[in-house]
Amino acid sequence: MDIHFIGHSTFMLEHGQTRLLIDPFIQGNPQATVTLQDALNWNVTAILITHAHGDHWGDTLEFTRTGTPVIATAEIAAYAQQRGAAHATGMNIGGTYRADWGNVTLTPAWHSSSFPDGTYGGMPTGLIVELGGQRLYHAGDTNLFGDMTLIGDRGLDAALLPIGDHYTMGPEEAARTLDLLRPRVAIPMHYGTFPPLTGDPAVFQREGQARGVDVRILAPGEHTTL
Repeated sequence: MDIHFIGHSTFMLEHGQTRLLIDPFIQGNPQATVTLQDALNWNVTAILITHAHGDHWGDTLEFTRTGTPVIATAEIAAYAQQRGAAHATGMNIGGTYRADWGNVTLTPAWHSSSFPDGTYGGMPTGLIVELGGQRLYHAGDTNLFGDMTLIGDRGLDAALLPIGDHYTMGPEEAARTLDLLRPRVAIPMHYGTFPPLTGDPAVFQREGQARGVDVRILAPGEHTTL
């Protein structure tokens, strides 16, 4: 699996011809090194959304206009359908979406969720993505919570974790999640995009490596392979 960091919490996961775009916040994202038109040309297989906040919902509707399916909570899928999305699958926490290319399971996340217009976005979630025989956890926006142990019990090849503080956990708390999640690789996200997100990825890397985790700090536009 190739993990492409677009910026903030936006990632593209790639294996073979499958391209999964998570939380497609490109327009208005000061970290993004690609334009929306660039991304629309990627022939994305599916859009995965953790919650409805504008910096995660982002440009979803632009992708649905090209027919790209959306996978998210029932509330997010319904919102997309009401705005013209032809293919949106609504799920809830604990459910698994199964496709020829792999699986997506929704997990809990401790946060909030509403669209930029104030519409309720359902419960926030994390995502467990199984692609190319590997398992990745995108935590969405969350803090540390004890049931991360159950997520770790699945066996994680990688965990994408917010470290920015203020709206999510900071780097020290994010490092503590590694004791529960036990991933082989960890990648920090959701930091430095806006002034309140002051979490330092070097702190997360130091704390993670002390726990024996391969912490990879990606600059926007960079990618890594599991």
